[in-house]
Amino acid sequence: MFGYVRPQKSELRVREYEAYRAVYCSLCRQLGKSYGMFARMTLSYDCTFFALWLMALHKKCLGFREGRCVVNPLKKCGACIGGGDELRLASALSVIMVYQKVRDNIADDRFLKRMKSYMVLPFVSQMRRKAAKDYPELDKIVALAMMEQAAAEQNPGQSIDFYAEPTAKMMEQVFAFGAAAPELSPEDRLVRQAGYFLGRWVYIIDAADDLEKDLYEGAFNPFIIKEQLQPNCPTERLKEVKEEANRILNATLSQLIAAVNLMDLEQLGAIVSNVMFLGLPEMQRAILFEKEKEKHV
Repeated sequence: MFGYVRPQKSELRVREYEAYRAVYCSLCRQLGKSYGMFARMTLSYDCTFFALWLMALHKKCLGFREGRCVVNPLKKCGACIGGGDELRLASALSVIMVYQKVRDNIADDRFLKRMKSYMVLPFVSQMRRKAAKDYPELDKIVALAMMEQAAAEQNPGQSIDFYAEPTAKMMEQVFAFGAAAPELSPEDRLVRQAGYFLGRWVYIIDAADDLEKDLYEGAFNPFIIKEQLQPNCPTERLKEVKEEANRILNATLSQLIAAVNLMDLEQLGAIVSNVMFLGLPEMQRAILFEKEKEKHV
């Protein structure tokens, strides 16, 4: 995952922020319990949101209790009461995604970055094998999507929609897999719509975030392909591309929010809404426009 799916903390109530932190800390504990101490380094905001969303959807979180941080025992932190299945699934997704990210780095990055990825590959491979054993269908969903994503990016001259489709479809299937329960069919339209448009948003915001770096390194980026950008293109041209990215992302967010608005999320729904309605737009604004302001200060 990429770390873009996070709440706007300033707009959370105190108890909501404490609940979010408790899910974050509980996922950290579950990663260590399921896949070892090293797995805690794969902890991300994205998989925290996935666990939170599953608990809200399944109404499995029974509350929170106070505990101690496993990394720093002197620090107090919260822990979830209930939600074990959701935390286990989110931890498996976390290590599977990191494994695929390391493999992608080996295929795409420069020599020094490839060497770093090779060094961690044995550790993440071991974690991924256990996660694949626990959730073989989830591993297949992600692995197939990564293959389709790599194939799409070898196909020049296509649209942003074309390049975003594999990641969008992957998240659609991941959300449907996680939502599977007697009271909620994995074919549920709203679940699939939310997953699809969240995956699409993440792919596009990541591409926009990496635009300058990819231009400098000569790496693949769908905006470079679509807009036929050159490494020495003027700043004003990059600004135009980011404004176009903002329009695409806004349209994607509108579809995502429409699906979330119709879901019955109850207990943790306020935090999910904060992420969708405030956190994602704020992240989008910071990446597309605030970074540009910083460059000219």
